[in-house]
Amino acid sequence: MTLLAPLTPAEFGDYKATSIPMYAREKVSAGEWAEADALRLARDGFDSLLPNGLGTPENHLFGLRETADGPLLGVLWFAIRQRASDRIAYVYEIVIDPQFQRRGHASRAFSALEDKVRDMGLSGIALHVFGHNTGARALYESLGYQATNITMFKPVG
Repeated sequence: MTLLAPLTPAEFGDYKATSIPMYAREKVSAGEWAEADALRLARDGFDSLLPNGLGTPENHLFGLRETADGPLLGVLWFAIRQRASDRIAYVYEIVIDPQFQRRGHASRAFSALEDKVRDMGLSGIALHVFGHNTGARALYESLGYQATNITMFKPVG
């Protein structure tokens, strides 16, 4: 079982310090941002999405644990968003600490998230995955997620 426990302020600080550079690297790898600008753009984006940190309305940041007093396995962040006429959970990020990866924690975290979303009266879960992240794409597809919008690119010069 994987539990979703609200992040503490200290855990949020640690998460922010690792999440921003990780997102910057992903955007550079995807060819979306220049390396020179990536860290600034990632920091600006994070701060615009969570201007009040853990207190930002409609945003939920959880630490993932096997037991209430167990080690922090990772973080799951979702926000409540509107999709057409439905209110949904939009997963901004799930990250599992490398030492705990490949043990089913992400799958169990999504199962716990589905229960939470259902309890909140939301109608579904959406997320974004980078095209080059084949492991995450395979995980999401195995959990029943379907592509709803695909951006493709072909270099020509």
